[in-house]
Amino acid sequence: MSGHSKWSKVKHQKEATDSVKGKLFTKFANAIIIAVKEGGGMTDPNSNFKLRLAIDRAKSINMPKENIQRAIDRAKKSDKDTEISEGVYEAFGPKGIGILIEAATDNKMRTVAELKNILERSGGVLATSGAVSHLFNQVGLIEVKKTGKSYDKVLENALEGGAIDIEESEEVYNIFTNPNDLHKVREYLVSVGLTIESFELYFKATSEIEISKKEDIDKIEKLLETIEEREDVQRVFANYKSHV
Repeated sequence: MSGHSKWSKVKHQKEATDSVKGKLFTKFANAIIIAVKEGGGMTDPNSNFKLRLAIDRAKSINMPKENIQRAIDRAKKSDKDTEISEGVYEAFGPKGIGILIEAATDNKMRTVAELKNILERSGGVLATSGAVSHLFNQVGLIEVKKTGKSYDKVLENALEGGAIDIEESEEVYNIFTNPNDLHKVREYLVSVGLTIESFELYFKATSEIEISKKEDIDKIEKLLETIEEREDVQRVFANYKSHV
């Protein structure tokens, strides 16, 4: 779909080995910790929407319940010296594509140094704040399984529920909402019988750079994969469109 990169979702990575699963569990534990902190210590996912999103994403990779609970407990009693903080780093990649990198880290200097090295090895560069973020809008994204549902019917349901846009991909309908309406629209879609594949807050590109050469696409995708494999990195968004 337009503006939607497969690198935006950790669950779409290559098949997880034990070591990869360990990294994923760390990523999602950090997301849970941040959600609790940003929610003022609220540990009830029904009252803390960001925590609910983090837990749902953790469950999507079969993260055990005890791991999820440990992350919540850690957030409640974390030491200031080992606090995890969230940040969005901006970068330019090969062919001038814009990249947003969501990270959760207990050492910002280490994270910045690692990202800088990865980017520079692939012809990219870290950018100043605001240089790339204006190329994206934050929206809610709900993936709805097709399961025999027509585009027109899902579009009707989505608009009735308060969505702002819908796009069709091979396997799902991608429904976009205002960030604050994500939960409300999701609940409505469930109430009318649609099957939700996933839902999340998402950075959607407002304009895309078209890439037509396979070698350029391979270079970009290798860079994005390398960035996302870093334990500190939560998600990666890029504004390129492949034509190969």
